[in-house]
Amino acid sequence: MKDLTRKRPTINDVAEASGVSRGTVSRVLNEKGNVSLAAETAVRRAVAETGYVVNRAARSLKTSRTGSIVMVLSEPQERLFEDPNFSVLMRVATNQLADRDMSLVLMIAGDDGGRDRVARYLRGGHADGALLISSHAGDPLLEAIEHSGVPTVACGAVLGRESVIPYAAADDRGGARAMTEYLVEQGRRRIGMITGPLDTPGGSLRLEGFTGVLGRRATKRMVVHGDYTQAGGEAAMRKLLANVPDLDAVFIASDLMAAGALQALHATGRRVPGDVAVAGFDDSAIATATRPMLTTVRQPLAKVAEETVRLLIALLDEREVESVVLPTELIVRDSA
Repeated sequence: MKDLTRKRPTINDVAEASGVSRGTVSRVLNEKGNVSLAAETAVRRAVAETGYVVNRAARSLKTSRTGSIVMVLSEPQERLFEDPNFSVLMRVATNQLADRDMSLVLMIAGDDGGRDRVARYLRGGHADGALLISSHAGDPLLEAIEHSGVPTVACGAVLGRESVIPYAAADDRGGARAMTEYLVEQGRRRIGMITGPLDTPGGSLRLEGFTGVLGRRATKRMVVHGDYTQAGGEAAMRKLLANVPDLDAVFIASDLMAAGALQALHATGRRVPGDVAVAGFDDSAIATATRPMLTTVRQPLAKVAEETVRLLIALLDEREVESVVLPTELIVRDSA
């Protein structure tokens, strides 16, 4: 019982154990500099020996920092578990922020209730910054975030706010162009596309890349809009086949939708790639789990996440930032 009720060690205990002043301990813990290597070593040793833990609540009162970043996912909750891209973003962001001794808080803003909770959370000063994931143009939450004054960056451009909200992204348009050109070079003549939502950069920019290569051959009936889900990809593929029964290739704006499209093609007896070549986008874990494995566009998602966090940290440090667009890579496998 004595161990359970023992008083928590204080900064004064650390100072006594290390043989330096309380002010020196504070400078070491807050990384303020002007401390000799010997003193810093003694303080670090004393922290370990005493079991001292920084009181974040007290520190935040002095620094106006909470030590946390909120990641805002503007999608329904089930998308978090279905799409492997989100787990990559969360893992990389969590690791990078840990290097700064900061925590990541995930909030889902897929409906009005979720958007209201995020807005209240930020207005309440509970986070030092915000990372936006899968933002949609016209989302009312964007204006609320801007009014909150919280430093904000996005993973992928926020359409219509590219000059307002800094972002890191893959080259969606360039990747789509490369894939469409590849399908043309393979002799495919009736090439359709399943897009993502057009209020997202992956939806609109990948469509621009596709139509930029095909021009007038990319008619409205050759393009069906999807929602980045596997079920949505399957439904969109069925609709595309109804529009274009002699389709011989399809470019799909995400691997997850491509997995659904493969199911629809198999159900109609079409061979892939013999009858219809199938191409995705992302090079997520799904790309090598499908049968056949997907030819796809690799976006450097881990690097995009790293750059997104780097931009946010720069904003927190009150430095100027510029948005970053990273190159993609064509990955050829069995489906096309």
